[in-house]
Order: sequence, then C-alpha cells, then structure tokens
Amino acid sequence: MVPSQDIARLIEIMRALRDPQTGCPWDIVQTFASIKPYTIEEAYEVADAIDRDDLEDLREELGDLLLQVVFHARMAEEQGAFAFGDVVEAITAKMIRRHPHVFDRSPADTPDGVKQQWEAIKQEEKAERAARRSARGLPAGPPKSHLSSVKTHGPALLEALELQKRAATVGFDWAEAAPILDKIEEEIGELREALAAGRRDRVEDEFGDLIFALVNLGRHVDADPEEALRGTNRKFRKRFRAIEEGLAASGETLEAASLDRMEALWQAAKTRD
Repeated sequence: MVPSQDIARLIEIMRALRDPQTGCPWDIVQTFASIKPYTIEEAYEVADAIDRDDLEDLREELGDLLLQVVFHARMAEEQGAFAFGDVVEAITAKMIRRHPHVFDRSPADTPDGVKQQWEAIKQEEKAERAARRSARGLPAGPPKSHLSSVKTHGPALLEALELQKRAATVGFDWAEAAPILDKIEEEIGELREALAAGRRDRVEDEFGDLIFALVNLGRHVDADPEEALRGTNRKFRKRFRAIEEGLAASGETLEAASLDRMEALWQAAKTRD
C-alpha cells in the first residue's frame, strides 16, 4: 500500500488497521472513549504548530487530526451508525446552510449581519436536532439552567472559570479574594483526610474541589488559570533543564543523582530567574 493525496486511501488504511483478523492489535481494541484523549491531544498540537508559525509541522499535525476523524468514523461505521462520507456530507450541508450570503445571496453583507445570521441558523439547527432526539425517544437536551450556556466539551480549567463567571452574574460569588484562601485551606484539609483514609474516589473528588477553588482565586486576582499554569510549566522546564546542565557539568546523570542534589540545583536555578 502506497501513500496518496486521496482521502479514500486513508479510509482504506484505517479499515485495514481495524480488520479483526489481519489488522493492528492496538487499533482493533480501541473505542471512542479510548481514542478521545488522542483526539484532544492532536487538536492541541495543531494549535501549538500555529503558535510556533511552523507550517511544516502544521501539515503533519493536521494529518494526525484528520486521522482521528477517520478513526472515529470507521468505528461508527462498524456499528452501523455512520461512515466518513456522512461526516463530510453533514459538514458541507452545515456550511452551505450557514452561509446563505455566499451560496444563496442573502442580504447579510456585513460582518455583523453575517454573525447575526449565523447565530439565527444555529438556533434553528438546535431546535431541529432537539426534535429529532425527541422522535427517537431521547431527551431534547440537558435540563435548562442558568449555567446551560457554559460549554461542557472544552478544557476543564476554562469550563470551571466560565461556570464561576456565569454564577457570579446572579450574585453567587465571593465578594473578595481573601475568603477564597480560607476555602482553599479547607479543601486541602479535606484532601488530607481522604488521603489518610485511603479513599481513592474521595481523593479525586477533593482534588477537583481544590483545583476549582484555585481557579476561583485566580479569577478574583485577575490571573487566568490556563495562562498562569502555562507560565509555571515554562518555568519548570527551564529549571529542570538547569538541573540537567548542572549535573552534566559535574559528570553526573539524572538517574544517579540524589533528590537532595537535584533540589540544590533547582534552588540555584530559582535564584537566577
């Protein structure tokens, strides 16, 4: 089998990988749930290539992301739900429908007009989707709530931030940052108790509560949690690299160095920041 610019070849490759008798043992056992983290990871890698303005990497990462679409479509086809062609048809129909100013020459000829038209069409589509779900005996959607407008399928840190902002519009919020520090201390205490009790389920739950409280603190002190964590990640990389360089200069290795030795180099790196 040889590479090709034809999407049909990629679909053919995925079909071969998923073949129960002759396919790849790893690919065969994957599910929508097991592949989901890779799909998210590939989307982030596309964003990273864009941030770095690396078009060669962007080409590669877009291919990796496209593979995720083909993978999910193949699994759905195996279940008799839909195939890759149905995915393409759905998005082309959506693009045509949402751009009547291009394909049907509607009167929306300004950016604001296009945006308003787009939102109106989206609402029509949501209503139609709800009707189809109802016809299949499924709930039209999640229960209506003041928080319904907050998306549930983005990064968890962003969802936490948006939930807090939305709740704050009706007064469900701390008046200032100081009490949140007390809340953080409370959550740390509850996490300690869960750890001491050896309750794995409670540990994860209390850990989530602690992160949520930290996001809330960031909101009150105008520190974006995503950007703050990215900054810390960059700092960690820089300081860890300083450990590696310090050990290499002394003829030592990471594997052989003691924690105390690495900590001393870490602290030295901190003084240089």
